Amino acid sequence: MKKSDFRDYICPKLNPLATRSVLVCPLDWGIGHASRCIPLIRIFIEEGFRVVIAADGRPLAMLRKELPELSWIRLPGKKIIYPKGKSGFIFTLFRQLPGFLISIVHEHRILKKVLKSEHFDVVLSDNRYGLWNKECHTIFITHQLSPELPRYLKFAAPWVRKILYSFIHRYNECWIPDFENHCGLAGRLSHPSELPSNARYIGILSRFSMKSMMYDDIGDDFYEILVLLSGPEPQRTIFERKIIGQIENTLFKTVIVRGITEKEEVTKIGDNVTVYSHLGTRDLQKIIARSLVIICRSGYSTLMDLVSMGKRAVLIPTPGQTEQEYLARYHTDKKVFFSVKQEEFDLFYSLELSKNYPGMVVENDYKEVRELIKSEVRSQKSET
Repeated sequence: MKKSDFRDYICPKLNPLATRSVLVCPLDWGIGHASRCIPLIRIFIEEGFRVVIAADGRPLAMLRKELPELSWIRLPGKKIIYPKGKSGFIFTLFRQLPGFLISIVHEHRILKKVLKSEHFDVVLSDNRYGLWNKECHTIFITHQLSPELPRYLKFAAPWVRKILYSFIHRYNECWIPDFENHCGLAGRLSHPSELPSNARYIGILSRFSMKSMMYDDIGDDFYEILVLLSGPEPQRTIFERKIIGQIENTLFKTVIVRGITEKEEVTKIGDNVTVYSHLGTRDLQKIIARSLVIICRSGYSTLMDLVSMGKRAVLIPTPGQTEQEYLARYHTDKKVFFSVKQEEFDLFYSLELSKNYPGMVVENDYKEVRELIKSEVRSQKSET
């Protein structure tokens, strides 16, 4: 972000008549955090808020395509660097820790500057730790209250959680996108032994809904496999090449969505494989509904989408990413989704074993979230 006037960063589509406004700020590590903000954005709009998006990179590109009528700010964050292999993953992250802390301070200062130029009643931060401010109501969204560390760092877990909670408690509220009962969808990640004092469960968040398909024509053209690629580089590309290498010479009718939001390309690999750079929510939901099995990462936003649509899946966690590895094991142990390591992935073997893991259907009616947002509206009205 340049050090000049705030007007340089905001799209000119501001509504001066709006009485309430919210700044929505998803983390820019992949598009998962942005996609799960979409249902919240829609509810804020329904409740009469002017919504402004603050993001960067692919998350910003995605949200601008999904919600072109909204204003936006380019809010850069620390660019995470992932190693090509699994080894050294945690040490690579630890070397970047000073940069993460600096980025938290930087985005905190940016928010101060933003609030001097534009009024926001609410700031909604999805896993961005520096966006608290006493001048407005701030909400932190996370399912990572008990981060998964490798075995040789388990001893540090209490200190890591203490540091995270120190940031979370700076916010007015902490919303956990999971269900409280039965360890929810994220297991111990979202169900620590002790919650932050400002935390509450709000149910899962997904831009997809099985109910909405009841009133939509999904068509009768079905696919045997849907591959959803996602996550940071270089692992996204490594995953893509491995999948294509195994699928291009088969007869499976397949769709591959590359997760590259900055492009609008459609290509074919042979007669049976169609490759999209990116698909909007409506088109992607139709293809998900038509697909027999989905091959994808085990990121939490992806899992929320899968159970919202009730789909069977093969999970392939990003190598070395401990959260995804834990979530893959957690759901395989529960006999919900089959999972396999990327280096061990075999297409035919995985498809056959996945038949024993039927997935599940869990939807959120968003009653809890709607009431929280309505209470925010009531509190603002009482102050005026």
